[in-house]
Amino acid sequence: MKVKSLQIQAVKVPLDKPIPSGKMVIHSADALLITLRTNEHFGEGMVFTLNGVRLNLIREMILSLESLIIDRDIRMHGEWIAQVWRELVFLGQRGVGAIALSAIDSALWDLKAKHADQNVSQLIGVVKTTIPMYRSGSLRLSASIPELQNEAQALVKEGFKAIKMSLGSKKIADDVARVKAVRQAIGDGIELMTDCNQQLTVSHAIRLGRQLEEFQLAWIEEPVIFNDHHGEAQIAAALDTPIASGENEFTALGMIEMIDKKSADILMPDLQRMGGPTELLKVAHLAQAANIAIAPHLFTQMSLPLAATMTNAIFVEYMPWFSPLYQEQLILNPDGTVNVPTTPGWGFNFDQKAVQQFLY
Repeated sequence: MKVKSLQIQAVKVPLDKPIPSGKMVIHSADALLITLRTNEHFGEGMVFTLNGVRLNLIREMILSLESLIIDRDIRMHGEWIAQVWRELVFLGQRGVGAIALSAIDSALWDLKAKHADQNVSQLIGVVKTTIPMYRSGSLRLSASIPELQNEAQALVKEGFKAIKMSLGSKKIADDVARVKAVRQAIGDGIELMTDCNQQLTVSHAIRLGRQLEEFQLAWIEEPVIFNDHHGEAQIAAALDTPIASGENEFTALGMIEMIDKKSADILMPDLQRMGGPTELLKVAHLAQAANIAIAPHLFTQMSLPLAATMTNAIFVEYMPWFSPLYQEQLILNPDGTVNVPTTPGWGFNFDQKAVQQFLY
């Protein structure tokens, strides 16, 4: 049960149309697809950047860990994780090192589960067989109010019972009008999340949040710069609407700081910034002990089986960018949930015929 090879495939997945975000215009989601093989099975993982920025740097960092995983018995997964974290101390345990670790750790979990002929969720311990899924990557700040309403209604027709929209207008009244319009378009029965993409000040966020209370938002996400945990805590304490944050934090160390400062009502660990599933599970346990909810950021095909093992997971996020790379597709249930897969590994495998279309 030793790892015999590591393969990296670089892919560029163009978006249907460019997305103006708070920080950049996103044209493509560029990923590194990782495959580890033993003599009997293979395991897959993935990390990505936007617009291909520094993708080669991440690839080189992954390759720097190759000698540590080749000929390693997959049953010694924990020992390998501990060794990598020790070796990353000199360069820092946050940043590109954590992302490279995540790529291999994700593939290792898939590989271990396939050897055990179980889904990753079953290997860890399933606590729920369906998870609510919300749609993100749409309803952008650049859309007009009529466009927002049409787009929101279209997502609801697709079966989504929870959708997320962008905020961050200079005038509070403009953001209030946008939220009001979307709420009117979708009705009260649909969960509505908002994402400020770190664009507000503390005082602006509090004033905006108070005016949005009547629209019963599921959460307000990243109102201020991601590392201002003191500011997030001020906002969370001032508002009844839950504050969600954490997707830009690295490892459990960053999440411990957020928990300690009461920065968020909902933590949003990102698989690659956590350093992989092993570290993300630690975060979930820490959050559970602090009575804080979890809504993993992106990586739906891997986040879903992990969330199924967490009593405090309330949503998984769906962004359609990487769906074309997979053989299996996520299918919404009538109640807006998605079934946790039961097939071995993650339950989702890369479609190599499709992958060939996107290779660099």
